Amino acid sequence: MNVAKLIKSQSLELVRFAWCDTHGMLRGKTLTSSAAIKALDQGVGMVSTLMLKDTSDRTAFKVFEPSIAQDLPGFEFANNLLLKPIPNSFKVLPWADKTGWVQCQPVFLNEESVLYDTRFQLQAALEKLANMGLQMVCGLEVEFHIYRLHDVNHGIDLDPNIAAWPGVCPEVSLIHPGYNLLSENCFDMAEEPLRIVQHTAQALGLPLLSLEIELGPSQVEAVFDATDALAAADNMVLFRSAVRQALRRAGYYATFMCRPPFESIMSSGWHLHQSLVEIKSGRNAFMREMPQANTQANDARHTLSDVGTHYLAGLLENAQGMTVMCTPTVNGFGRFRPNALAPQSVLWGRDNRGAMLRVIGQAGDQATRIENRLGEPAANPYLYMASQIHAGLQGIQKEWVPPLATDSPYGDDNVVSNGQAVRIPNNLRDALVALQDNSAMREGFGAEFLRYYARIKNSEQQRFDASEDKLEFQKREYFSRI
Repeated sequence: MNVAKLIKSQSLELVRFAWCDTHGMLRGKTLTSSAAIKALDQGVGMVSTLMLKDTSDRTAFKVFEPSIAQDLPGFEFANNLLLKPIPNSFKVLPWADKTGWVQCQPVFLNEESVLYDTRFQLQAALEKLANMGLQMVCGLEVEFHIYRLHDVNHGIDLDPNIAAWPGVCPEVSLIHPGYNLLSENCFDMAEEPLRIVQHTAQALGLPLLSLEIELGPSQVEAVFDATDALAAADNMVLFRSAVRQALRRAGYYATFMCRPPFESIMSSGWHLHQSLVEIKSGRNAFMREMPQANTQANDARHTLSDVGTHYLAGLLENAQGMTVMCTPTVNGFGRFRPNALAPQSVLWGRDNRGAMLRVIGQAGDQATRIENRLGEPAANPYLYMASQIHAGLQGIQKEWVPPLATDSPYGDDNVVSNGQAVRIPNNLRDALVALQDNSAMREGFGAEFLRYYARIKNSEQQRFDASEDKLEFQKREYFSRI
């Protein structure tokens, strides 16, 4: 893709150079067209502390102390990193006049990769798969909320006298009343904002398949066709940022916060459909041609290949350790409740939406896949997907076989460890401990990355613990930003 020619031929005036931070949010710089053309080759300088922010935008490391050179080499004294553009990511933004957009990755000034960049982490995980002749394919199923903004300036008429860190969240109202799943009437009520979502996604070339009314008030869902994992992660990052901007300009407010700060809501999940394919043949490596002899449907080997069976077992064995990569906010853990189409225990099921892992397909079905229902829509997609690879690869390498599928995902006698049902961690603090204790995550991401990530997320947990008003914390920390 000759981006410079596109900038000139479409008479673009500005180009945004965007990078996905640790929390899955886009940041970057906006350059004039002439400066952008130069930056396509030279890159764009970026202050390194952007990689060290918690969810409130506070720097979680003391970069002006001498110890930073040992703690985080290359991040001394808020120095510069370099954003390197990814040319084939270039888009013309449909909601912003004469504005282009290009995704970037940070590197050190000597152009070495940055270990703490989450996209780099997914690339490293995918390389491990490629060395085995495999590629990851992912389909996205994302629930989120759309509200109508109250003020005529679309949420930007902010009183400077009430400025705070983090800032206040906007006042909103519903676009549909909810509790009427897949209602055509609710869709008609919400058609205007959903059309904006549709047109924005399609104008950006995202593989949108459907838009649906979810159960909760103002809750909707977007479903995307399967792509290779890196493209799927890139698409998720762009989709979240794009629809928030396009909807705000039209007087609406989208949030990917799991549990918006209102009394009557339904939690939003991000269900990640995943499979592995053989690079040479394109064949689905999870598909079994015929059920294994002497197995019933509740045996993974009845549906999944040996590779798929071992991968499933790896996801189960490492579920507690990977939870924080799938649900990374204090808010998201409120979703893990019984009988709420959200998981509570470490289980798999045959087309069972109460189980953490849902196996879809049958022998001979090229669409055979595993759906992980552990994630929240605010998750960083690169870390979410990389955690799946690290967990699944350990299962493949050790040739683990999972227990039988559950028919009772909210019972207490399913998967048992030391006499206790294995539960998903129910808060961010416990999930961070499980992450540090997990060998697959430690070997996959590396101990250095886990120390870095835990430092940033612990900053979030500590501020939540210290807050006097927990609801107000979540309004400002999540609803106003995610």
